[in-house]
Formats: sequence, C-alpha cells, structure tokens
Amino acid sequence: MHLQQRAASIRDQAYGRVLTYSPKVFLPLTNLCRNICSYCSFRRAPTSPGAYTMSPDAVCASLDAGAAAGCVEALFCLGDTPETGFRSYREQLQCWGFDSTVDYLDWAARQALERGLLPHTNAGILSASAMARLRRVNVSLGLMLESDSDRLCAPGMAHFRAPDKVPARRRAMIAQAGELKIPFTSGVLVGIGESAEERRQAIRALAVLHRAGDHLQEVIIQPFRPHPGTPMQCAEAAPEEALIETVCQARISLPSAVSVQAPPNLAAGAIEALIAAGINDFGGISPVTPDFINPGYPWPQIDALRRRCEAAGFALRPRLPIYPRFVSAPGWLEPALVAAVAAHRLEAA
Repeated sequence: MHLQQRAASIRDQAYGRVLTYSPKVFLPLTNLCRNICSYCSFRRAPTSPGAYTMSPDAVCASLDAGAAAGCVEALFCLGDTPETGFRSYREQLQCWGFDSTVDYLDWAARQALERGLLPHTNAGILSASAMARLRRVNVSLGLMLESDSDRLCAPGMAHFRAPDKVPARRRAMIAQAGELKIPFTSGVLVGIGESAEERRQAIRALAVLHRAGDHLQEVIIQPFRPHPGTPMQCAEAAPEEALIETVCQARISLPSAVSVQAPPNLAAGAIEALIAAGINDFGGISPVTPDFINPGYPWPQIDALRRRCEAAGFALRPRLPIYPRFVSAPGWLEPALVAAVAAHRLEAA
C-alpha cells in the first residue's frame, strides 16, 4: 500500500486529477512478421490462415472511418521487418508501387494527415534512416522494449524464435530515436515468463534511455493475456498484483514528465486499482476499430470509462498522440506537422 500511495502522489503532483486517452483509429498495415513470439496471436506468415496486408484502398477506408468518428490519432502497427522474411510480401508492395514497408508507411501517414489525423507508427525494429524519414510524417513513433532479459530469448522461452526481441537491439533503436529527437512510446510486458526483478530491470533500462534522450512520452505497462492457438495459450494471465506493482515501480522510477499508461481493455476489472497505483493515461482507445493485437479484449466505452474515473475522483480527457512539451520545445516536431497539430484543440496530458 505504501508503494501505491507514493506512486499516486507523484502522479497527482505531476498531472492533477486528470486521466487521459487518445481517440484513435487502429490500422494493422500487415500482420506478417518474421518473429514468432510464444504469446502473440497477431503474427502470421503469408500461408497462415488470417494473413493479410492492408491494401491502399483499405487504408483509405479505415482512415475515412476514423476521421468521421472524430478520431485524432492514426496508429499504424505491423509485424517486425516483414520484408526480410517474405518474398510474396515484397512482391505485393511492388504491385502497389512501393519499394519497401517504409515507403508504404510514408504514403499511409500522408493519407492520414490529409484527413486531419495525426500519425503514430509502431513498426517494430527500424533503422535510424527509416525513423528519420518517418519522423517527417509522424508526430511520434514507438517500440515496446517488452523485456530487458536475455533469458527470455533462450530455448523454450517467449522470445526464443524472435530475433528482433533481443533486448540490446531494441534498446539501440530506442536510443537512436532519442538522438533523432523523436517523441517516443515504449513499454514493458508483464507475465511472459520474466521475474519481478527482470521487470524492474526493464523499467530501469527505459529510465536510462530516457535520461540520455529525454524523448519518452509514455511507458506502457501491458499485462500478458493468453490467446487460443499460441504456444502460451495455457499459460496463466499476468496476475493483477504483478501488474499493479509494475505500474507503481514505473511511476516511481521514471521522471514525472513521462506518462505511465496501462491499456484498459486488458485490465477491465482493475481500472480502479490502476488509478490507485499511479497511471495517468489509458493509451489509445478506438471507437471504430478493434484491438487487432488483442482481439478478444474489446475497448471500453468512453462514457463507461469516464464514469469509473469520475467515481475515483478523476476527470477523463482526450489527448493528442504528441505531448505538449514536445510540441512547444524546438526541434521535436517536424515544421511541416506544426499546422496539423495546431488544428486540434484537445487538452493534452
């Protein structure tokens, strides 16, 4: 209880009695991924049932629906480095006139901006040059650290068949994002086989990366949930106590300017506990698209979530996918995106 009180006090001093979320449309550009994580139900190979890559027409239709529903964020999310694993995917991109995934993401982000949506992209591992290019058409980028434990890459562990989940590789990209002055989202997974100390280690690693780059907008604390058809389908879901403790540790260990976030659809029964533990943000919530990464866990209705927040003594407000300090500080927002951000009058975190 003392840990929760300390974390909640830090949150209250930094953010007051306000909790935030980002109204988003979720575009899973492709679910092809060269990694095979034991817990993931999103990943497909080209020959797998349910494999898809969104066509340009489908991208535009989804963006139109998001804009019509009043969304602000266009979240582009996809598997890690699909080009390196699948020739058929490369050929499909070429048929549409794109030489690479980054080409496609660049085009898709421009389509979002034309509709008044602010792009945020989480495309897995990207090179520094790819991030520099996407920075021109995205207000923020992201990559989950997930874990800082090499042990989870050993045979039989969650990341054994996932070369892009090696912690050093992910830390390197997060560090490069700071060097490029990109507002950035990262996070930690809870319950994929790590120990409590390994979770604390991951939070410490993110704190170190942020001190070097001053670029983390938010850190997501995401609980594992088992999905049918995955190697970890019979594993136990992350215990609520572990989730709450990790939220507290994140809020205490990270600078107060970094938001601590937990996805409400993955902890529907623990909203009040998450608030008491010090979160200040719920992340993206979509009125038009499901959580394609966790399809069995629907987003909460905003009115219902607002009532629960108000019962706990907090207001719930929408925010932008770029936080105010990055809008106002020189060098963080591409000049060409300033007008797109200024067009929105949401109160941000």
